[in-house]
Amino acid sequence: MYYLGIDLGGTNIAAGIVDKDYKIVKKKSVPTLAHRDGKEIIKDMASLCLSLLKDCGLTINDIEYAGIASPGTANSETGIVEYANNLPFVNFPIADLLKEYTGIKKVYIENDANAAAKAEAIAGVAKGAKYSVMITLGTGLGGGIVLDGKVYSGFNFAGAELGHIVIEKDGKQCTCGRRGCWETYSSATGLTNMTKEHVLKARAEGRKTLIDELINGNIDNCNARVAFTAMKQGDEVGKEIVDEYISYLACGIANVINIFQPNVLSIGGGVCNEKDYLLVPLKEAVFKETYTKGDNQTEIKIAELGNDAGIVGAAVLGL
Repeated sequence: MYYLGIDLGGTNIAAGIVDKDYKIVKKKSVPTLAHRDGKEIIKDMASLCLSLLKDCGLTINDIEYAGIASPGTANSETGIVEYANNLPFVNFPIADLLKEYTGIKKVYIENDANAAAKAEAIAGVAKGAKYSVMITLGTGLGGGIVLDGKVYSGFNFAGAELGHIVIEKDGKQCTCGRRGCWETYSSATGLTNMTKEHVLKARAEGRKTLIDELINGNIDNCNARVAFTAMKQGDEVGKEIVDEYISYLACGIANVINIFQPNVLSIGGGVCNEKDYLLVPLKEAVFKETYTKGDNQTEIKIAELGNDAGIVGAAVLGL
């Protein structure tokens, strides 16, 4: 028997056949085309799943269940996505529709960040940990919490929005309506905006920075990589940006550790490609701020599953 994992994103729908060892046998994707009616999106999702089964020489009877990792508030009890701001879903019966369009009898759903956290807990860097937390540094800052092997999402399935804890009161405006949210400082978008601010300030002060060369003088070419790239080549402005970014990231992680005390806190997203340039100073900064001292500390690790976390996470939702 196999599991079918579906990672529903605002840009693409990715699906994979996953075996009992949590390995992806085959995966495919199609564009989401999120401007369409929700039912049309799920019809494409169903076609993608049936195509995958055909490619692998499998039938519906070979699938134990399907799981869907969806953005937004996903009610894992009813199979309804109650709200997803980047998709046309309001109280949308995503699980029942996939059953109808494919014939799969069991379909589970979960918020995408929660599903990724469960994937890392079962098959990734937090495997064997009783308590784990995952944060993802992307366009926003996603969070997932696994307590005693189970995803924690609160009474209303909207829990673990870790990106929206405030780390600077009356700070930068966040898209959620609050000010000073962790997401505005520590997401990849936050790092990009921070880089732009520092480059503009350096120009105003007459300071030279390698970042200007890396972006060909166009501030709109800034991204989440250039500050690290410049820092590695000895650029002073690049180092200032990285130091500031890590200080904000560490503040939020220390808060999360102080609340949950997980065995493992994993970090995913493209910023993690910086590896030890990120992780070494980050750990040093975090453990200066955590409540617990001594050897019995949370392990901070780079997530292992990368872009496959959504598929694997969806595929383990029934476990």
